[in-house]
Amino acid sequence: MLNSERYDRQIKLQGFGIEAQDKLASAKVLVIGAGGLGCPVLQYLTAAGVGNISIVDDDQVSLSNLHRQILYTSDDIGKLKTEAALDRLNAMNPEVQLSIISERITTENAVRIISEYDVIIDCSDNFPTRYLLDDVCRILEKPLIFGAIYQYEGQIAIFNVKSNEGDVTHYRNLFPEPPEPGEVPDCNDAGVLGVLPGVIGTLQATEAIKLLTGIGEALINKLMTINILNYQTAVFEIPSLDLTDKNIPYSIEEFENMNYQLHCGIEFARIKNISPSEFTKTVKLPETIVIDVREPEEQPKLNLPYISIPLSQLKENTDQISDRNIIIVCQSGKRSITGAKILQEILGTEYNISHLEGGINHLNKETHEQG
Repeated sequence: MLNSERYDRQIKLQGFGIEAQDKLASAKVLVIGAGGLGCPVLQYLTAAGVGNISIVDDDQVSLSNLHRQILYTSDDIGKLKTEAALDRLNAMNPEVQLSIISERITTENAVRIISEYDVIIDCSDNFPTRYLLDDVCRILEKPLIFGAIYQYEGQIAIFNVKSNEGDVTHYRNLFPEPPEPGEVPDCNDAGVLGVLPGVIGTLQATEAIKLLTGIGEALINKLMTINILNYQTAVFEIPSLDLTDKNIPYSIEEFENMNYQLHCGIEFARIKNISPSEFTKTVKLPETIVIDVREPEEQPKLNLPYISIPLSQLKENTDQISDRNIIIVCQSGKRSITGAKILQEILGTEYNISHLEGGINHLNKETHEQG
């Protein structure tokens, strides 16, 4: 039974009332990602009384998360984000039915998971997941609330919802093709002001409430951008482009056969993604060289033999490479993909080229956990 006292202040709102609160209570929302964006989304939707919320994330809480992922504390370091979030949110509002899915969203599980929900909220931090969610939500006709951050700027939009004019737009209408790997750094490389995901995530939660209750004017077929340094804000109409000629899936079968890592350039033919455990074994093989494509001043340094060639200088310095087994590394795995592609194009198939997946950040995290 609805506890009207808990939601009293929003029920009293003109144009909201008990009818809107009942709509929230009967809604089912899926939040993809429990990081910087996901934390405020989860907190505000839980507090608002959305009846059923599920959280999808496979990551653990780390110290570097805490300046922006305010759902967690220092005591949560090493815990699964889903489990730590579940404890906090249950304490915040036990009336909400919360569930967790402690795995990464993939083409294998996306249809099964997403089919059950009314609204999907994209709080992911990578392009393969964004394109995957856009495609599956388009196929399943599920509303998708998108959010993204970069340093001091953020974006919010709603896709796969028909406007009053009958138009429907998708993430691919906004970004038809994925950017080249490394072209758009994530916060691991570029940094982010901690309050920014709080602002954007709160706006995503706002759009979810508007969409579920019918109040206000939601960002359907619109992109909102905000720069928190100067508060320049703009709202753009998203063009409704013809996607029929694009190499994108239109059925569940086609979707489940997509390789989004390959689609977004995270994987290349004959370039191997190696995990931290594979990396520690591979570096010991004969004729193996490790190339760090970060800038020389970047920290932390590798505790093993390597050569430093910044990505911007890689094409001009391939003469430094004589070994046949090449491993490219960087901070988060983005620049190393680009570097591996450059070397593949220059050196050809005679060399075994791989890159460290997740970069030195992932390597150090794995080493710390094992230690």
